[in-house]
This record gives sequence, structure tokens and C-alpha cells, in this order.
Amino acid sequence: MSMKTRSTVVRPAASDEALYEDELARGLRAADEDAFAEVYRRWGSLVHTMATRSLGDTYEADDVTQQVFLGAWRGRDGFRPERGPLGAWLVGITRRKIVDALAARTKRLTLADSVAHDAGTRPHEEPAPDVVLDRVLLVDALSRLPRAQREVLCLAFYEDLTQAEIAERTGMPLGTVKSHARRGLLRLRRAVEQGRADENAA
Repeated sequence: MSMKTRSTVVRPAASDEALYEDELARGLRAADEDAFAEVYRRWGSLVHTMATRSLGDTYEADDVTQQVFLGAWRGRDGFRPERGPLGAWLVGITRRKIVDALAARTKRLTLADSVAHDAGTRPHEEPAPDVVLDRVLLVDALSRLPRAQREVLCLAFYEDLTQAEIAERTGMPLGTVKSHARRGLLRLRRAVEQGRADENAA
């Protein structure tokens, strides 16, 4: 008797779940912002957890989560319900974004190693100012900036975002983005000057 009672409770819930997910999928494809907001509330935590476990960094996981749902919104016409449910589609996007983030991290580390090697083999050569800035960003000074300044400069240099785009991505006011960029660059400039002074003193 109790088993029959459980079955009559569980099956409609599973059916309603599938119907609700289908409804959200239709809303997403129709560019319904309310449906998209519900999609985010429903799967945002899962996406963020996947990214955090793979990347081991909450900041990068936040960025990947934003990219996943931005990609889902922009690519909503590419969702095909006959190929699988909406949740599985979002998981697929998440995995690709995680791979992209890991590849970008590897690229930065490779560039840093290359810069460090280049600096060691040509210590007296005077590089161009933009090369000096790249060295500082990749090797030392960027890692020591306050988090907000580092975030703004990383988005500017690594993703080629404008200050307006950074404000949109992060939710910061544009004036705050400009202030962080200005202060961050000032700190970088001071770090470069200090590094040159230390080298000359040695």
C-alpha cells in the first residue's frame, strides 16, 4: 500500500519537472528574460560548483559562470531539445568554458615563463614600454595588486575589454572601473621604476 502511494507521488513530480524544463527551454529560445532569469536560478549553482572544482579558484569560477550564461543567452537558437534537455546543454557549455579558462591560464603561465627566460638571457637590453608592462603584469606586479584593480586590468589586457565592457561584465560603475584602472596602472608603473632602480643599484 505504501509503495503504491510513493509511486503516485513521485511520477507526477518527475513529469512536472520535465514539463517545467521544457517550458523554460521554450522561453529561453523565445528570448524571454524572465525564463532566462529562472534558468540562471535553477542551474547557476551547478555551473559555479563545476567551475570551482575544475579551476580551484572562486574568482575564475565566477567569471566562467557569467560566460556560460552569457553564451547560453547569445546562443539560445542553437539549443536543440531533441538532442537532450536544457540542463545537459548548459553542462556542455560549462565544460567548454572551463576548458577555455584552463587553456588561457596555461597560456599566461607559458608567456610568463617565456618572459622570465627572455629577461634572464638579455638583462641589459632595453625593451619597448609595452613589453615592460607585459613583463610586469605576467611575472610579478599584477599578482600583488589589490583584487579589484587586478580584475580590471586582467579583463583589459587578457580579454581586450573596454572599460565600458568591464563595467558591464563586473557590475562595477564605470567611474569605479576607471579609478581601478588608473590606480592599478600607477602601481604597475611604480613597480617597474622600483625594479629598474634595484637593478641599477645592484
